[in-house]
Amino acid sequence: MVEVRNTEREMQRLRVRLAVALGLVIVCFGLLVARFSWLQVLRYDDYHAQAEDNRIALVPVPPTRGLIVDRNGTIMAENVSAYTLELAPARIDKLDRTIEQLGELIEIPQRDRRRFKKLHEEMKNSEWIPLKTRLTDEEVAKLAAQRWRFPGVDVKARLFRSYPLGETAAHVLGYIGRISTADKAKLEENDTAAEYTGSTHMGKVGLELSYESVLHGRTGFEEVEVSAGGRGVRTLSKRDAVPGANLMLSIDLKLQKLVEDLYGERKGAFVAIEPETGEVLAFVSKPTFDPNLFIDGIDPQSWKELNEDPAKPLLNRPLRGAYPPGSTYKPFMALAALESGKRTPNQTISDPGYFMFGNHKFRDSKPTGHGSVDMLKAIVVSSDTYFYSAANDMGVDLIHDFMKPWGFGQLTGIDIDGEVTGILPSTAWKRKRYKQKWIPGETISIGIGQGYNNFTMLQLAHATATLAADGVVMRPHLVREIEDPVTRRREPTVKAPEYRIELKPNFLALVKEGMRGVVKVGTAARPFAGAQYTVAGKTGTAQVIGIAQGAKYDASKIAEKYRDHSLFMAYAPAEGKPRIAIALIVENGGFGAQAAAPIARAAFDYYLLGKLPKDYPDTTASWRAHLPEPSAEMRDVPENMEPEPVSAEAPTR
Repeated sequence: MVEVRNTEREMQRLRVRLAVALGLVIVCFGLLVARFSWLQVLRYDDYHAQAEDNRIALVPVPPTRGLIVDRNGTIMAENVSAYTLELAPARIDKLDRTIEQLGELIEIPQRDRRRFKKLHEEMKNSEWIPLKTRLTDEEVAKLAAQRWRFPGVDVKARLFRSYPLGETAAHVLGYIGRISTADKAKLEENDTAAEYTGSTHMGKVGLELSYESVLHGRTGFEEVEVSAGGRGVRTLSKRDAVPGANLMLSIDLKLQKLVEDLYGERKGAFVAIEPETGEVLAFVSKPTFDPNLFIDGIDPQSWKELNEDPAKPLLNRPLRGAYPPGSTYKPFMALAALESGKRTPNQTISDPGYFMFGNHKFRDSKPTGHGSVDMLKAIVVSSDTYFYSAANDMGVDLIHDFMKPWGFGQLTGIDIDGEVTGILPSTAWKRKRYKQKWIPGETISIGIGQGYNNFTMLQLAHATATLAADGVVMRPHLVREIEDPVTRRREPTVKAPEYRIELKPNFLALVKEGMRGVVKVGTAARPFAGAQYTVAGKTGTAQVIGIAQGAKYDASKIAEKYRDHSLFMAYAPAEGKPRIAIALIVENGGFGAQAAAPIARAAFDYYLLGKLPKDYPDTTASWRAHLPEPSAEMRDVPENMEPEPVSAEAPTR
């Protein structure tokens, strides 16, 4: 049977199919046009911005931190360029395994591993954490060749803070450290977080902290075109970072180093000030530490060794160590007695070797006494009995009010954070601190710098400088000038005196004459024998523990940590315009002339004459060979004092 095809019907079907297909094409094309219009017209701005963000990265440019130099231009804190091996823990699956593999390529000491672990625990939100800093060229080459094996590992070029002098002046400089979570919170609170974008470190203690805002500078930015892999291709635009300002210190580095060396292994504090300006010439705390250990986070073992060291190398003794001043307080007590009218220059007392108050006998350091004593003689021979009597007549509140303007028991305002006030006792102070009334007998020991008296060496040096400047009070400061790193313009930090203590010239002259006598014929005569300049000073001995009534002090039978402190305060030259005033303490060093005064002599010799000790730098043994042996007669603190136990820790602020 022959099938007849209906051509007309088939053509009709074809036309329908083509129309449907064409309709579908038109609809699809219309959808594409609508989508393109949505993307390219209606949402153009949004998607263009996103594309640019993917193509262009805004990269912060951290500023170069300012330098710190001494008064002669010697660099004390600088920035050095080096490579560092850094890890991004969030991008690494097996962190410990990666570190072990890296250790097969280059040496990674256990100290660096411990530090990385500590930083990782403290900085969980940080993208990059250093594993090893200051890589050698060979180490950089090895890591670069094997970089493909280690995702989340990179070698970065960084500027590192460096303290080239190591332990020298460490308590002055302080150190920088990595910005912690607490630091970030504080920056945000102060609305300064934006300036630290890209920065990894900031000042932690010392001048690095106190002048952080000056040293840090201002962060810059770069617009960088990046590839699909995230690598920079070219820089499109930039805002240069503004480097931090430089600090020009008043510190004489050679004097600083000399005094630190003279202390050797002994503990103590030393402060030297230029009376006319308040500039701090030396600021010594012994023992000390290496600030370089803290820059990228100190490892736990090193921290434990420093923190648990009984010598307390981290304690800033001139700033935070408070001690009884001993007999170094007597020149100021003499001025207080004269200015208050409780004593006259020619008024004498009989010194039998003790002062009776009620039924209590306050003994003199010289058991047989000094005979008839006036003000001048009392200073020269350091008569305890004379100053017992004067203190009793003045009362503690009068003493407090006179000593306060000199800076005792007060913040000096020095430009470094952490200063403590010490203790300048008064009836109000005791009532507030102990909820007790002042006992009149407690005033007696105040007169010879014992009892509740607790001051820092900074305060004593400041008061000595004020005395040398005839009562003109200059704020002590470590930073002499701040230098703009671009224009090199320098701005002084202190320009004028704070105030002046009004003193009668004849009273001031008498006290100064007495202090010159101390050095000529008194307790400091031997250490200053043959000096080519005049000196006005006062030795001091401060008890660490009380000695029972009637008991005899014997240093050989007492543990070293309980032996007397050795103190000395002085200025020179004593005639004309004094150039330097000092105060120092050698903890547990014995009487003032035994340990403290020889250090002062060497400091004066260098600063005034440019002369160094013959046995320098080996000073720990031979420098003291010429000193007299301690004796009860030369110990200028009574043997029956029972003061409040003292500490090199900070008392009340």
